[in-house]
Amino acid sequence: MVARGMTIFHRKERGDSCCPHPSPPPWDPAQDLRCITNTFQYLQISGWYWGSISASEAREALLTKSEGTFLLRDSSHPQYMLALSVKTRYGPTSVRIEYRRGAFWLDSISPTLPHLQSFPNVVSLIQHYTVSGHIPQDQASDDIHPKTKPDPAEHTAKDTDVPLKLMHPLHKPEAFPSLQHLARLTINKHTKCPDQLPLPKPLLRYLQDYPFDI
Repeated sequence: MVARGMTIFHRKERGDSCCPHPSPPPWDPAQDLRCITNTFQYLQISGWYWGSISASEAREALLTKSEGTFLLRDSSHPQYMLALSVKTRYGPTSVRIEYRRGAFWLDSISPTLPHLQSFPNVVSLIQHYTVSGHIPQDQASDDIHPKTKPDPAEHTAKDTDVPLKLMHPLHKPEAFPSLQHLARLTINKHTKCPDQLPLPKPLLRYLQDYPFDI
């Protein structure tokens, strides 16, 4: 699998705008609960969500893996829920994932892309940033610029711009995918409408429980 590159930049604070912005519509906190619960249900099925491991534990897990191998874990920062840890050409690094009002996106600021695309769940976000056949051709050359703080023990380059590639999820040893789940991933990869397949309802529900191919 070939993945698109991403380049890491440090965050810069935006200045106040002189133009007033309209107030956002009212938000029901219950929607946060539904959205977050849905995301964690998907993550538990995925097998590459490692839970509450530390950044150093994620680094150790990824250290000997190939570039582009990644896992998802709980963020150690109190203002974030999740972090994406990735093996880069300079070693493992991490990118925090933002959440607000039912949307997830990578924690980043880019002068050319001030608004990154957001997603209703984290698995959709991760799948978008891998080459999975679901990314439109007109977006294939887009780069994003996730923020991270380089660890001197991890990076040998003086430049803090570290290209990221998402290629291979690293499954937890105790959560290696079953043949049934692998078959589901293959079906999801080759059809956009699995609910229209001539399958028994229990199998259709099984496909709908995890509508992704990663």
